[in-house]
Amino acid sequence: MARHTLIKNARLVNEGKTTESDLLITGERISKIAPSISPHNANTKIIDAMGKYLLPGIIDDQVHFREPGLTYKGTIYSESRAALAGGVTSYIEQPNTNPPATTIELLHQKYHIAEKTSWANFGFNLGASNDNIEEIKKAASSKAAGIKVFMGSSTGNMLVDNPATLEALFRDSPLLIITHCEDETTIRQNQQKYIDLIGRNQLTARYHPLIRSHEACLLSTQTAISLAKKFNSRLHIYHISTAQEAVIFENKVPLEKKKITAEACIHHLWFSDADYADKGNLIKWNPSVKTTADREAIWKALLENRIDIIATDHAPHTLEEKQKPYIDAPSGGPLVQHSLNAMMEFVKEGRITIERLVEKMCHNPSILFRIKDRGFIREGYFADLVLLHPAMPYTVNKDNIFYSCGWSPFEGISFKSRVTHTFVNGQLMYENGKFSSFKNAMSLEFTRD
Repeated sequence: MARHTLIKNARLVNEGKTTESDLLITGERISKIAPSISPHNANTKIIDAMGKYLLPGIIDDQVHFREPGLTYKGTIYSESRAALAGGVTSYIEQPNTNPPATTIELLHQKYHIAEKTSWANFGFNLGASNDNIEEIKKAASSKAAGIKVFMGSSTGNMLVDNPATLEALFRDSPLLIITHCEDETTIRQNQQKYIDLIGRNQLTARYHPLIRSHEACLLSTQTAISLAKKFNSRLHIYHISTAQEAVIFENKVPLEKKKITAEACIHHLWFSDADYADKGNLIKWNPSVKTTADREAIWKALLENRIDIIATDHAPHTLEEKQKPYIDAPSGGPLVQHSLNAMMEFVKEGRITIERLVEKMCHNPSILFRIKDRGFIREGYFADLVLLHPAMPYTVNKDNIFYSCGWSPFEGISFKSRVTHTFVNGQLMYENGKFSSFKNAMSLEFTRD
């Protein structure tokens, strides 16, 4: 017999509207949405959501969960549980693990790990390299969410810097091409310049945006867009970090019809280069956090629909690694547990509406990656849902961080909102700081052309 859960008195946010509504879950899916719903039977579990928002589960299209090979930083198990605590019910993970997922076989090995250990729904990108074009040509029949191309240096042998290879990728990829855009030559020249000027051991994180500069990002992004236009490819550019890039993208075409799309990350919307003095390597990301003017331009592009998606680029490292001298400290930081909290601060400030937040973090990732039956609150869709209390403050500290690495760039920040319930495929998996005793995640399904 299918289980039933009835959510009563919710402020349901979906497809541009917030409405007072009840919602009935039957088994794995949403069976009814209406102003008032009676319990299906005496065994129906009832949750009173009075005063809370009911959102579609967040779909984070860019995370690094570090498995296989880098599990001392995090695992699919640990980071997907942290995701649930932040209202993230589905994620797309990146291929720069060890070994990197640059073959169909290695990609499917990651799916096998997730099937056993993931607490949130999962998808994985197949990685491009300078010599795996034949694997990429086979990707349409794989489980891959898309093809990830690192046009700047990355973990493992994944830098794609051969012009002929890039042309072949954009010409022959059967799936969405996703790029990390930074020009490697520019970065190396900048780094050597500052080593010569200041000395290797004197460099600190405040030089990061000068080394991984505006020019490095813009040049690489322009190259990717040029190739996409040349071959009429579908292209999605991760983590836009400069004002110059932000104005490039189209905003007159519905997302469903866009061939070239872009993403903003939480850290580029929250931090600026002024924060390096306090945070140092803890906010060392690639691409770098840049100026307040860049941050404002990214916000403007996001609200103008030039930038389509908000994600995290969740990339945990140990605190010991982050405390190394700047030049040796890895780039990246853990964010997936706190992305919704952070964005809700901007909702409170009136910078973005909660309806636009849901569009950018739930609806649009589903549309762009063509994810089947998720990302919206609709009858018949999987019941991936989040209950969010908008006035239940808490302060981020080591006692309430679920990342394996045990730290957050938001430590000490008091958020006004709190995720109280997270449902995955109809099951209540997280409630008020406690996790279910079993997992209920599924592999994401993608609609192919």
